[in-house]
Amino acid sequence: MRIIFVRHGEPDYDNDCLTDNGIIQAKNTALRLKDENISAVYASPMGRARETASFTAEEHGLEVQVLDFMHEIDWGGRNGASIPYEGHPWTLSCEFMASPEYASGGNWREHPYFKDNICLDYYEKIAGEFDRLLKTYGLVREGVAYKFEKPCDDTIAVFAHGGSGGMLISHLLSLPVPFVFTAMPYGVCSVSIFDVTPQTGSTAVPRVELFNDMGHLGNVRLEKLRFEK
Repeated sequence: MRIIFVRHGEPDYDNDCLTDNGIIQAKNTALRLKDENISAVYASPMGRARETASFTAEEHGLEVQVLDFMHEIDWGGRNGASIPYEGHPWTLSCEFMASPEYASGGNWREHPYFKDNICLDYYEKIAGEFDRLLKTYGLVREGVAYKFEKPCDDTIAVFAHGGSGGMLISHLLSLPVPFVFTAMPYGVCSVSIFDVTPQTGSTAVPRVELFNDMGHLGNVRLEKLRFEK
């Protein structure tokens, strides 16, 4: 099985849709993926992700299937907890990665930056729900690997966001969220591919086939970054 992850195109955040530039990016991405044997197209329920996915779905004669749990993440202190930077996970991830706790192998989920941060709730939901989705394809999570209950050579495409996508990648590859948010940034309409093919018997550890490919965007690849809610 292969999982293609695509971040949405350049967004108009205020209206939750794509900019004119983002539409061009999404169309270019559909052309980039036209020769992939995609059997299903999934997207976050947010407009900018669904709009990006629609061009690829049309190219393959498929409908966009909405995954509510891939909605972009939120952050902040749970139950009034005080967290630096208002709980902004990318800023906190950078600080955590440079901390003695990370160097000594500390569990990021137990760190004060994340333990009472509502972004952790999103991580748990994304991890659990995505594993439930993969189970419909015959893949069952066991530790850091997936056991195949039946053969599966499907290729699926998932269109989502910088936050929810980063948490999905963290779970798939069994990497700490702070590491992914700090060391593995990916741009608008970037294509990342994860190969979940059994290496031994019926067990597969997800492998990175491609990450943050933006070559198909040409001179429309740039994005004005904004990290507000």
